[in-house]
Amino acid sequence: MSSLFNRADFPMLKKTMQGKPLVYLDSAATTLKPEAVIDAICEFYTDHYGTVHRAVYELAGESTARYNAVRTQVQRFLHAKSSDEIVFTKGTTEAINLVAFSFGEAFVHPGDEIVISAMEHHSNIVPWQLLCERKKAHLKIIPLLENGQIDLEAFEKLLSARTKLVSVAHISNVLGIVNPIESIIKSAHHVGAKVFIDGAQSTPHMIIDVQALDCDFFAFSGHKIYGPTGIGILYGKKELLERMPPYQGGGDMIQTVTFEKTTFQAPPLRFEAGTPMIAEVIGLGAALNYVLSHGLDKIHVYESMLMNHALQQLKTIEGLRILGPTENRTSLITFNIDDVHPLDLATLLDLQGIAVRSGHLCAQPLLQHFGCSAALRLSFASYNTLEEIDFFCKTLAQTQLVIAK
Repeated sequence: MSSLFNRADFPMLKKTMQGKPLVYLDSAATTLKPEAVIDAICEFYTDHYGTVHRAVYELAGESTARYNAVRTQVQRFLHAKSSDEIVFTKGTTEAINLVAFSFGEAFVHPGDEIVISAMEHHSNIVPWQLLCERKKAHLKIIPLLENGQIDLEAFEKLLSARTKLVSVAHISNVLGIVNPIESIIKSAHHVGAKVFIDGAQSTPHMIIDVQALDCDFFAFSGHKIYGPTGIGILYGKKELLERMPPYQGGGDMIQTVTFEKTTFQAPPLRFEAGTPMIAEVIGLGAALNYVLSHGLDKIHVYESMLMNHALQQLKTIEGLRILGPTENRTSLITFNIDDVHPLDLATLLDLQGIAVRSGHLCAQPLLQHFGCSAALRLSFASYNTLEEIDFFCKTLAQTQLVIAK
């Protein structure tokens, strides 16, 4: 069976690893890049390169127009109300840090509470810890049910008039669970709290409508949706961004500078100090075009088919334990095999050209919930095929036997 994406569009898939064809099953970490993205970046550097927002010469004007067009493109992609609600960052991690600092400075006071879940990626834990230390606030953790799902009943009990912000992953990077963020947002808003959604794992796989969700903040990374590294997006409701102080200082985010006082641009430029990631923004625009040309609805259906096919085969391997429920998930599977270290598995799979993630997956508290310190994760994109899944599962079973001997 052929893949949804044309595999010829992805130069990396022509590579061999350890003398074997590359089977890339680590797209939850970062996706491979299509020629359209690579070409857009190269073309910009060779034919259109110029700085933005700083000069009147023709190249600068062209660059500025192309750069600004991507901001509008992202606004439409997320179904935001205004392009002024789209902030360019280095990635989801910086977007979370930006909100943790700027929202924290504007809205969080001693004794206030920040709520996150026990399944979060480290980047959605550490910035809130730093905020709470800085502002003498309290970090509250939503516990999980035994199968790894968020305990919504416990969440409701955690909320109070002191809750200023709730931050949760749309999809867990370990479990693949699609969290009930609509319910979470509604409950948080009922007590006056704002909500940050980490969309790093959801944006490449499903349609996102931030207005329909009514989230206050949403973030994703370009490199996880077939774009370049070093570019991410923070969506924030305009009325909140306007009340938040700058995250960093420098050029382009100012209106006037004197030694006595500096005044700042309106959002989003207020949060974009310094020469921006111009080529990376251009590359992100090309990546979004590529994704939309195939349709996120079709992508979701295709990748769900890959995942379900893998789930059925993995269940036949003796001693294999999948982390989390097998329903209501998307595009990734994390597991362990009894008496086999995931690092050993990943190393032997690499010898067959198979690339998977192993380790603590940047979610140590979540793995502790399942009684382990490391796991192995395979994750899918629309350039993967059923044949690759079959090869992976066959190789995994053989590798398990080799280690057992």
